[in-house]
Amino acid sequence: MTQALKPELGVTYLPDHTQLPESDGTFVKNFQEHPQSNLLSNSIRSVLQQLNPDGQYCIGQDCGIYWRLTNPPEKGAESPDWFYVANVPPLLNGVVRRSYVLWQEYVAPSIVLEFVSGNGEEERDETPITGKFWVYEQAIRVPFYGIYEVSKARVEVYHLVDGRYQRLPANQRGHYSIAPLGVDLGIWQGQYENMELPWLRWWDGEGNLLLTGDERAEIERQRADRLAERLRQLGVNPDE
Repeated sequence: MTQALKPELGVTYLPDHTQLPESDGTFVKNFQEHPQSNLLSNSIRSVLQQLNPDGQYCIGQDCGIYWRLTNPPEKGAESPDWFYVANVPPLLNGVVRRSYVLWQEYVAPSIVLEFVSGNGEEERDETPITGKFWVYEQAIRVPFYGIYEVSKARVEVYHLVDGRYQRLPANQRGHYSIAPLGVDLGIWQGQYENMELPWLRWWDGEGNLLLTGDERAEIERQRADRLAERLRQLGVNPDE
């Protein structure tokens, strides 16, 4: 991590998350991004709680990851649409993070995901220092990097092996195994937040879709309705 933490301003201290900008001033690129991030977070939370029974983990959604000091400061950060970090407290010194600062916490994210709104050049840019792909691979060294293209209904997943990203092959279900998390990542065509789209989602190792709390509640409601109808057909009042 030496290269990632090299100061470029000649300062004698390292600013923390309360002293660094939490935004670069750009707009969220489209109306799908926040629902997509929420879908990923809500459906995997029970898995992460099992992996981290002490609750020591955090999820970032469109938050900056600071990896170097620059002028202006926000040029030293990347802001993936979604990322997960294990073995860190959900709050930092009792305060909600404004950003994730590597020289303050040292632990790199286990996985970062970028949602493509253009042609994908930005997410695949391997230019040293400035390219997203290079930063995640060579500076932050994220073990898994996913590039999701909703317009093409596809996702590319890269795994860091011997310091370089190797593109993961899809399994027989067309999903990509994120082995340390015990889940697969892939595309699900369906409706979420009143939008019928190809969504990026998680599956367990047996190929079962990981559901959100609302989806689980809806399944239980439908099951209760079917049971009530069955009882009525048998002449039993389910309300008694």
